[in-house]
Amino acid sequence: MSEQSVTWLTQEAFDRLQAELADRMGPKRTEIKNRIEAAREEGDLKENGGYHAAREEQGKNEARVRQLKQLLDNAAIGAPDAEPDEVAPGKVITVRFPEWDEEETFLLGSREEAAHASIEVYSPTSPLGEAVLGTRVGETATYTLTNGTSVTVEVLAVAAYVT
Repeated sequence: MSEQSVTWLTQEAFDRLQAELADRMGPKRTEIKNRIEAAREEGDLKENGGYHAAREEQGKNEARVRQLKQLLDNAAIGAPDAEPDEVAPGKVITVRFPEWDEEETFLLGSREEAAHASIEVYSPTSPLGEAVLGTRVGETATYTLTNGTSVTVEVLAVAAYVT
């Protein structure tokens, strides 16, 4: 597994995702299957809204199961090895935008962390995340917005993320 394909998760997020996968592969899958069977027994499937809704839910559930399996297969718990002042996934970063004299603090982490974090979360693959990844406190980085504008940020602080 390459460093690029690893998704860094907290133990809490990893456990939560494993529990969701178990639920979706067990009780939820069974519940949807039972709803499909019950709707089939009602007869004409072309006009059966309950059947079509259950089939759609089944498709969404199976897609999430595949997504969770891939995520958990490529997950690592904790954070990559990095110096204390180095920007890395799993750390809380404070940056300053000199152009606007504004500061922002965020967790550099996965989308799965964002759902339960009490702080803004940016992906390491986002423009800002990619720009600051590997920099250290006191260094600057520049990235390009979708409209083509270049933005420079200065890394002010790097800290461990505590849930």
